[in-house]
Amino acid sequence: MNGNLDAFGGNVFVNGRVNGDLNAVAGNVRINGTVTGDASAVGGNVLLAQGARVGGQLETGAGNVVLNGEVGEDVRVGAESVTLGSSAVVGGDFVYDGNLDRAEGSRIDGEVRQDSDLGVNVGFDGPLVPNWVGWVYGFLVNLVLGAVVLLLLPRFSETVAERATGSPLRAGGVGLALFVGIPILAALFFVSLVGIPLGLLVILLYPLALWFGYVYGAFALGRWALGLADSDNRWAALVVGLLAVSVVGFVPILGGLVQFFVLLFGLGAFALGLWGRYQRRRERRSDSDAETTM
Repeated sequence: MNGNLDAFGGNVFVNGRVNGDLNAVAGNVRINGTVTGDASAVGGNVLLAQGARVGGQLETGAGNVVLNGEVGEDVRVGAESVTLGSSAVVGGDFVYDGNLDRAEGSRIDGEVRQDSDLGVNVGFDGPLVPNWVGWVYGFLVNLVLGAVVLLLLPRFSETVAERATGSPLRAGGVGLALFVGIPILAALFFVSLVGIPLGLLVILLYPLALWFGYVYGAFALGRWALGLADSDNRWAALVVGLLAVSVVGFVPILGGLVQFFVLLFGLGAFALGLWGRYQRRRERRSDSDAETTM
């Protein structure tokens, strides 16, 4: 997209290109693509993935911050845990407050300095949000979405959970294909003038699909865990699943990977559930048409 991006939510995933600045407040912030300007993020977990790039400065306050990508200028980070992966590149100074774990192979061109009085301006008016606020906010927002879908679509939600736990490889494979393929599809739509409206629609629906996938993945995990204890309370499953996935997110690197896989399984199961529902409706319509002709 062209211009600055201000994002709020339970999860914020930046998978494409932002030609401007990024300001994000969420339970989880994951930058997989490119931000040409500065990036500011507050959340329970903040990840700059391998291959991702921030052209300007990166400022973040979070419970856990993992940097595996490239930052063109200075980095200022205040967090309980700060991890620099082996592929991390910082073109300027690296100023931090927290426990730093720096892997061999990471590169910092400027000064490395710890500042216990570090305050991070996240691009919005007002003080830095405490670390726990982002975590609680993300958990509650995801819990509300989960409660809404369980109330409105109880049978469909159970079907999605069964698909995720019954065929995890299939669900994960479909989720991965959609996670990678949908942005490519949107880019192809933008190639032609006729497809631009469809491309815009895909871009708008993509983050929503990821959000549903994450919540459904956590619900499926909770369903599976409670099933081991012979419990089938779907409300407890939702709370347990979201709480478990949120807590494990505090583990550097591993936590982000677990959350990503939960998203993939949930996204794939969600898509398979929608496809199954579409097929059943089509079959009923065909049977109805056949009876009418008779």
